[in-house]
Amino acid sequence: MCSDAAVIVSNLSKSFPVYDKPHHRLLQMLSPASKKKIWFREFHALKNISFEVKRGETFGIVGRNGSGKSTLLQLICGTLFPSQGAIKVNGRIAALLELGAGFNPDFTGRENVYLNGSVLGLSKEEIDSRFEAIAAFADIGDFIEQPVKSYSSGMYVRLAFSVAINVSPDLLIVDEALAVGDEAFQRKCFARIQRLRDEGSTILFVSHSAGIVTELCDRAVLLDKGELLALGGPKSVVSKYHKLIYSPADSVEALRAEIKLQVNDDLQDSDKFVSVADRVDSKLVISAKKDAETKEGAYYDEGMVPQSTLSYKSNGVSINNSQIETLDGRRVNVIQEGEAYNFVYEAEFAESAEKVRFGMMIRTTSGLELSGAVSSTIQNAIDVVEKGTRVKAVFPFVCQLMPAMYFLNAGVLAVLDGQEQFLDRKIDVGMFRVLPNPSRLSTGLTDLVESPDLWFSSIDLAVTHHE
Repeated sequence: MCSDAAVIVSNLSKSFPVYDKPHHRLLQMLSPASKKKIWFREFHALKNISFEVKRGETFGIVGRNGSGKSTLLQLICGTLFPSQGAIKVNGRIAALLELGAGFNPDFTGRENVYLNGSVLGLSKEEIDSRFEAIAAFADIGDFIEQPVKSYSSGMYVRLAFSVAINVSPDLLIVDEALAVGDEAFQRKCFARIQRLRDEGSTILFVSHSAGIVTELCDRAVLLDKGELLALGGPKSVVSKYHKLIYSPADSVEALRAEIKLQVNDDLQDSDKFVSVADRVDSKLVISAKKDAETKEGAYYDEGMVPQSTLSYKSNGVSINNSQIETLDGRRVNVIQEGEAYNFVYEAEFAESAEKVRFGMMIRTTSGLELSGAVSSTIQNAIDVVEKGTRVKAVFPFVCQLMPAMYFLNAGVLAVLDGQEQFLDRKIDVGMFRVLPNPSRLSTGLTDLVESPDLWFSSIDLAVTHHE
């Protein structure tokens, strides 16, 4: 372990007793030490975790719900104690775990600033010198002199965040605490965290937002079922995290084994961090390794299936077989920046339709609509599509999106009763992931300089006969 580390986590484990019935807790306490009976089961929240965070580093922690992220942060903060192993923290900690947890509802905002500031390790003189900055950042006006029990929830967390962020900590710990206030205040929070980072503070950051982790963090770890599966660059770790959360239940163990076998770019001792768990069948591990070796460039990941698909009520048309293809027709859902692909789907017409158009849309995980296309203007729509016709819509595009997960919509429109409406529409009908490209210089979600608009290419008509 290096001497300039802000946090050193060594062989850390944490377990909690789980009692099947409430009175078992009392029986456990009353059992004689000489004949101690175990009335509980152990839940292992963390299992032999080791890593270090360097001074001035922004370090991300990602993982599925229940993976042990919050437990790890509480252990680092000292609000929990490890069952095994050790943690060493150098410097003052400010933690954004549960905003306002130390506030007294009967105290005014001003009084709670002094109370919370003292809990975070500031002297009265230090709080005096920072009070104006705290009040200005919270921006709650004269309410600073009112009891906090009269605050709205937004005002409450704004003040709590302002206190924590103005402590000037050596180590700032953030656990999904940035969704506070309106969009303008959230942006101010991010800007303040970025300033702390630029000033040399060490930041531990937990978030389910892949974009935030990739943007803010220098390195990241992936936790799952209390184990450290991967450590390295944020793009690499987030990519593994995405594969894990979208993997079907029956393939999770194989994927966990695959992730453990992959080389993590920041590990000095790979055996310590990526050793294969004994309980994973060796044949499964070998199979996963071979799979990983053959996945180069764009490929299709069978486990990446959207769980948020929403289908509108069909009105004589059915959308099927939606997918992304390479230009030679190979199905893929993990694609590369700068390469050309086709988004295709088929529409089967059970009824005739007039003034028909076809559309698509790409959205982020938060639902932001990035780009879309339609087959034509309404004036140039297909006059009539006869019953029994199958239409294949092909949308070619050059992928200029930044590395992240994206979702696809598909829709067929026509004029009914004098108005254009959807004959069939599917939200999140497909999903795809964009691989990182180290040679690209663009930042953000998309390349505005090089990115052409998505455009509609062709419609292939094939008449089918419904029995």
